[in-house]
Amino acid sequence: MTAERVRRLGELAVPGFAIGVTAGLIAGGLSLLAGQPAGWALASLVTLGVPLAIFGGGYGVLMARGVFKPGVFATAGLYWLVAFPVARLSQEAGTSTLVSGAPHLREDLLSFLAYQGLVSLGFAIGFVWMHERVTPHWLMRIQDRNPDARLLLERYVQHAEMLWRAKQARRAARAARRGRTGPPSAGASSGARAPAGRGSGNGRSGTRPRTGSGARGTSGTRGDAAARSKGVK
Repeated sequence: MTAERVRRLGELAVPGFAIGVTAGLIAGGLSLLAGQPAGWALASLVTLGVPLAIFGGGYGVLMARGVFKPGVFATAGLYWLVAFPVARLSQEAGTSTLVSGAPHLREDLLSFLAYQGLVSLGFAIGFVWMHERVTPHWLMRIQDRNPDARLLLERYVQHAEMLWRAKQARRAARAARRGRTGPPSAGASSGARAPAGRGSGNGRSGTRPRTGSGARGTSGTRGDAAARSKGVK
């Protein structure tokens, strides 16, 4: 492997390396918040941050080699299922060595590693989330001098286009469903009301003559009664 090739791969490892260092800084800060001495917090920062930075940089190199793909979590989860417990074991052994001068490991080492394997899932999710947001910007900066970065950036662009097309397809499907189950059109609504309006009008016009004839019949009855009363008198 030539020096130029090493330089290219090293540039691709920068985002993951930086994320690992950041995780180590967070670990050191949490140690201080937990009440640990400053020396212990510094030792935790170094012994956890260094292996996480190495594994994070290795993740970027393996992604450039095609082992990992943008948007795929399964392989990244398996990677950190191994890498994170190893980093935590390095922290346990390294911190005790730096502070007390001799490495001290837990008696229930297998249980410790199994628990760290569970914790690795959350770390993997956070790492992948940050890596996929930082890396494209970094690749755009170095693509002119690094052909490997240009190829990896094209993969990110293809992944983004695929997500965009899938989003548009879902939006079109929702619009089609709303069109099939939506309210009736204005023409259909007015057409449905028209017969009721005509029927109602006929009903009203038919009621008035009956009311009028009833009124005239009542007047005639009153007139006959008056005539009969005059004849009796």
